[in-house]
Amino acid sequence: MKQEELVIRKAEPENGDWETFLMRPLPERPGYERENGLAFTRLAVRILGTPYDETEYYNKLFELSSHENIHVLSETLDKTIAPETFQALQHIHSVNQKEKGLSVSRFVAFLDGGRLLAKHADPLMHRRLRTAFMTLLETFADRHENGLNHPDFRRVLLDVSKFSLNHLNPWLEQADIEREMPKVVWYGDATKSQLYFLYYLMLIGCDVLLFHPAAEDPFSLIDPDEELSFVIKLPATGGLEPFPKEKPDRTSTTAYRSTKEIEHVLNHEESMMYKPWQFRDHTPQSVTLKTTYDELFLIAKERAFIRPQFKADRERVAVPNLFAKVMGVSKDTKEYWNRLHTAADYQETHMIRSFPFTEELKANYQYHYSQVLNEEGAIDADRLKRSNIWQYKHLPSGVQSAIANVISDMCRNPGLKALPGEQARDAAIYLFRQATNLPASLLQLIQTFDYAQTVPKLVLYHTEQNGELTRSDAAALLFLNKFGVDIILYNPPGHQDIEHYIEESQFDVHWLEDMVFRQEYKEPSLVRKLFRTITQKQGE
Repeated sequence: MKQEELVIRKAEPENGDWETFLMRPLPERPGYERENGLAFTRLAVRILGTPYDETEYYNKLFELSSHENIHVLSETLDKTIAPETFQALQHIHSVNQKEKGLSVSRFVAFLDGGRLLAKHADPLMHRRLRTAFMTLLETFADRHENGLNHPDFRRVLLDVSKFSLNHLNPWLEQADIEREMPKVVWYGDATKSQLYFLYYLMLIGCDVLLFHPAAEDPFSLIDPDEELSFVIKLPATGGLEPFPKEKPDRTSTTAYRSTKEIEHVLNHEESMMYKPWQFRDHTPQSVTLKTTYDELFLIAKERAFIRPQFKADRERVAVPNLFAKVMGVSKDTKEYWNRLHTAADYQETHMIRSFPFTEELKANYQYHYSQVLNEEGAIDADRLKRSNIWQYKHLPSGVQSAIANVISDMCRNPGLKALPGEQARDAAIYLFRQATNLPASLLQLIQTFDYAQTVPKLVLYHTEQNGELTRSDAAALLFLNKFGVDIILYNPPGHQDIEHYIEESQFDVHWLEDMVFRQEYKEPSLVRKLFRTITQKQGE
């Protein structure tokens, strides 16, 4: 080891036993040296998911928070900043922009000169605080286009500096760095600034534990190869509950834990055995199947998880669905109407026989659209849900997130034909405007959708006599298709309608033998209606 050097090593506890390792003083950890400087091993672990027993999980979090030497930063983060500190940081950021990017060494020199970095009486740690900040700047620059001139950098700079002054300085003043470094717990989601501060804490040798019960791993954006931290994946996942302020007063029995473990084995994403509404917090992602005319009706009656290409992971459900247009009428008219009535008779079917079935909004949504875009130019689902145009606040949170994510996906790959003089962005804004104002009947169709089970259906019967299918109707169809809903459009005269608005690659067309004009919709017979009523009552 070089003279006067501070060496910090990554912990790799045996069998992932981070709890025992966390409580060991630095001298009792492997790799500790005190001659010619200081070397020690610090712990950084990302704990994703929960055990089968969530009570055990929240008990552990509460125990950690009760330890006097452990800081639960996610719950105590001090976001205040002194005006003079803000002005000094703003000045340095302006210099950086004016010079089109300072070198990291000059940047840290400016920060050090302005007393905007954490400090320490020990010269080795004092130097480490500065070299670690240089590493942070280099990492940010490497991971962002335009480096330190990226729009997010100002926010990260302000936050990491103020968090260091508000938290790191007092922690280090109290710590004997030869025996124990600060121990930090972070629970749940984190902003980019918070992630970079946690990264900084790891670089200077703090023990850092990141917990996320939903198994989300935002820190992987900074440490994708686990060079600084390691990942522990627990067997189950749970919702992001509030951090426990007191010890949970319920204790799970062995039988309860065994039951939860069996449920996980049977009902996890790849088990092919799914509980009702198991994926209520997932986002549907349609996989529109290309079928023959006969296959259309065979697949329509199957539940989603039986269909080819169904797949689920922790966040999304790939829903195999149908989007087909039937042109003309079969020579066997009995079979034609029997198939149509069968599709229309499903309990999950919404039938449309009058057009248009949506209202076209004329308001200018360019500003609203631009306000919900992220840095990559895509719609940010969370920003959309917080916006003042969000009409779906009354829906369950999982449904809201699904709608917002589907709108984002749809606008990124519209599938809607641009009008003369329109650009792709204009088509995306049109879809955005219509999808954020869906009629109640279509919202109800979405709310009944248990993604692994029965697939909702929209059956449309369109002739030259029952109105015009409009562009706003086409926008609604595109949204429902992206959401995973089955769509079958009947057009007995074989006329174009959705072709005016939707790219032909988005749907199948099945041509039948006869083009029939002024074909009224034939209601099912009384016997069929009676049979349908009896069947539905038996299914309730």
